Amino acid sequence: MNIERMIMMVGRMVMRRLLNRGVDAGIDMAARRGENREELTPEERKRAKSAKMSAKRAKQGARLVRRMR
Repeated sequence: MNIERMIMMVGRMVMRRLLNRGVDAGIDMAARRGENREELTPEERKRAKSAKMSAKRAKQGARLVRRMR
């Protein structure tokens, strides 16, 4: 195996991890949007909670897909 292939392999691994961290951070940020609870109506709180749960499920699914690779 030549050095170029090894460098490219390591570069891909690093880029994949950085990209996954970015995706996870974006999902977390979207789920936290509007967390100031006292300003929300009960319906908005319910929607925010369901969005947070959906984000959690999306993260779990993304982790599962990463493991399957």
